[in-house]
Amino acid sequence: MSSKPKVLICDQMADSAIEAMKKFFDVDVKIGQSPEELEANIGPYNAVVVRSATKVRIPAIDAAAKAGNLKLIVRGGVGIDNIDHEYAKTKGIETRNTPTASTISVAELAFGMMLACAHHIGIGTVSMKKGEWLKKELKGVELAGKTLGVVGIGRIGQAVVSRAKAFEMKSIAYDTWPELYKPGKAPMADVPMVSLNELLEKSNFITLHIPFDPKAGPTLGRDQFMKMKKGVIIVNCARGGTIDEGALLDALNDGTVFAAGLDCFATEPLKDANNPLIAHPRVVLTPHIGASTKEAGDKVGGAVIEVLKDALLKN
Repeated sequence: MSSKPKVLICDQMADSAIEAMKKFFDVDVKIGQSPEELEANIGPYNAVVVRSATKVRIPAIDAAAKAGNLKLIVRGGVGIDNIDHEYAKTKGIETRNTPTASTISVAELAFGMMLACAHHIGIGTVSMKKGEWLKKELKGVELAGKTLGVVGIGRIGQAVVSRAKAFEMKSIAYDTWPELYKPGKAPMADVPMVSLNELLEKSNFITLHIPFDPKAGPTLGRDQFMKMKKGVIIVNCARGGTIDEGALLDALNDGTVFAAGLDCFATEPLKDANNPLIAHPRVVLTPHIGASTKEAGDKVGGAVIEVLKDALLKN
């Protein structure tokens, strides 16, 4: 019997990371488990590793606590909203993430979404594949000289701002952390911290980089869309639920929103081709792939190993 700590990997990780992990841990890979399967399987493990697909909820945490082995849940990525981490804490189970590993990949996708929305790259591609030539119909907008509103000015938000500078955009930011509004505490000296209402009123582009709080509900709902500039472009490479999707659809249809780039959705996976957001010609969509690059995968894998070693191997 192995004396190594037992680790359960629940979501896709780089093969190289899994092989490296096996040098230190007894590793099992069980991808695609249902909540019931995770609850049944979690008992023997000292640590569980997830990315965004697997949800670690109260029943699984209770099963782990009853078995008495689980010390750590690791989220390979930024947010931990797919883990009932506050409840896990009450059971003596720590939750940790890898907040820096996917920063560049997500920021690049967010910026790519802005470009795709502004220049009709999505509908241009689809229409040409149908044999159409919509040169006159697809009139876009430039990014240069526009105001970018960043909702959530953490690592990813700051990385987006850095890229916006190269496109001659002006950035403003809103965040829920009051400390950032104190003199000298703004994360970026040349990016003013403003209220959400001011950001909505001034921004030509709005990009979200925040977690979803089910208690608070969507950050962008009907009231917020009513305060936006006409013709705004919305990008969400953060979390589903942060935008009221029905309100977004109405804002697209009435012209408030020029276009939207969405990498995450309230319900995932989103496969219904009849969903009006999927069918909308001015919506660019990707299936929650912000962190799905080789480089991010390698960085996430390495960071997960360091977190596991720190928690399970140090006395």
